[in-house]
Amino acid sequence: MSIDAASTAIIPEQVSDLSRVFSESRANRIARNAVTSSDIVKAARNPSAMRTYRDTYGISRKRTGQVTNQRQSGRCWLFATYNVARAKTMELLDVDSFEFSQAYGMFYDKLEKANAFLCHICQTASLPMGDRSVAWLLDNPISDGGEFRFAANLIAKWGLVPKDVMPETACSKNSSQMNTQLERLLRHDAVILRKHAAQGASADELADLRKEMLAGVHRILSVCLGEPPERFDFEVAIGKDAQVNTGVISEVLPGEQAKSDTDDSADNASTSPRRILRDMNITPVEFRDRYVPFDPANYVELISAPGEEHPFNHLFGIPLMDTVVGGDRWRFLNVEPTVVEQAAIASLKAGVPCYMACDVMQQFGRNLEDFPGVLACDTMDFEGLFDVDLSMTRAEMFDYHETSFTHAMTFQGVELDGDGSPLAWRVENSWGKDACKDGYLIMSADWFRTYGANVVVERRFVDDATLKLWDTLPIEDTTPWSGLGTAFSKK
Repeated sequence: MSIDAASTAIIPEQVSDLSRVFSESRANRIARNAVTSSDIVKAARNPSAMRTYRDTYGISRKRTGQVTNQRQSGRCWLFATYNVARAKTMELLDVDSFEFSQAYGMFYDKLEKANAFLCHICQTASLPMGDRSVAWLLDNPISDGGEFRFAANLIAKWGLVPKDVMPETACSKNSSQMNTQLERLLRHDAVILRKHAAQGASADELADLRKEMLAGVHRILSVCLGEPPERFDFEVAIGKDAQVNTGVISEVLPGEQAKSDTDDSADNASTSPRRILRDMNITPVEFRDRYVPFDPANYVELISAPGEEHPFNHLFGIPLMDTVVGGDRWRFLNVEPTVVEQAAIASLKAGVPCYMACDVMQQFGRNLEDFPGVLACDTMDFEGLFDVDLSMTRAEMFDYHETSFTHAMTFQGVELDGDGSPLAWRVENSWGKDACKDGYLIMSADWFRTYGANVVVERRFVDDATLKLWDTLPIEDTTPWSGLGTAFSKK
């Protein structure tokens, strides 16, 4: 349809009328003064609604570990997956906190993503540069973002190490500079691969080139993150109920020697032996097998995303987005929201944390001093502030790219009503203990249904009918640039 510029251009007189009408409204003047002197979120906050949300939950895990911090990186999915896995390690070792090395996971995630990108470039080498698949690949060569399945594949292939074995670096805490150089290198390599393919290079010749190119990626990662350990010594104080091989446990006194028998009982108790686990010269895979009872294949991903192009009770996958070549393919089952919620509730009732993803910046006053960490649909009155209609259905938000699963976190608790339906969720974030409310968010049930409804749970927490769909349905491919694909690719 052609556009007539004369009939569609903005007329100055029209703007003058709009300005006059705006200034005549008392509400508009108040909104203008509030926003220009503070910001939109502070001006739109609804304190009457915000103060109704409490961080009390009928079901809440007690031993959750210290809140982690992804810093200025897009590793939320890796932190959330590790927070699920570490719960099992904490139980096994009988400790109150434990943290895996996210820098170690980041190293192999970037290396695997680079390999997958170069493989996709080879596979699409016969397509023109204007092809949408080629354009999407070049726009997304090696982002920080990811999914639970990506992290699970990394754990299955490369294992895990404790955080102190490979601690954070400047580039893991703030990944933008490293990513810029990696993206430049990969696009440079894409030029070479496509040129060789156009000149008739065989698949084997392209594979040899790709392997040579990975050396440069490995070099950048080693400079930025340090070399990942091939072997290390695992030493940690464990609890009395630890369920580990006793051959690697010793009992030692604290720094002060035992006091005399005349000391009071409290002082004597302070000198009781500690149990120390020392497992020397082990590999990251051996560490995983011995101390992380986490089976990457034992998890089901559920979402609830209504829409004609992605109906409920269908299993979906997104080509070009899997990151570990040869790993389990990422897939997710689209179901009614109650199925997602009940699976998460079953997990929490059993004392097992639950990976979840959502569009975290929707209706969120992240930096509010008086009501930090509240995610609810009635706390931010943007429509009232601007006097405009912002309403969209959830299906419309997916179809028109308004919402996406931008952030992954971990469910650690839930409050239920009398019918067993959720009222609010306790959410462990990965922005550090000083963010939100002691590192946690309060998420209303209606907010999660509107902007979330994506969880990953163990198979045992999924009802039989849903599990059958997961096990038997074929994977239906959608594109990374579809509404559903965009919902994931923005993380």
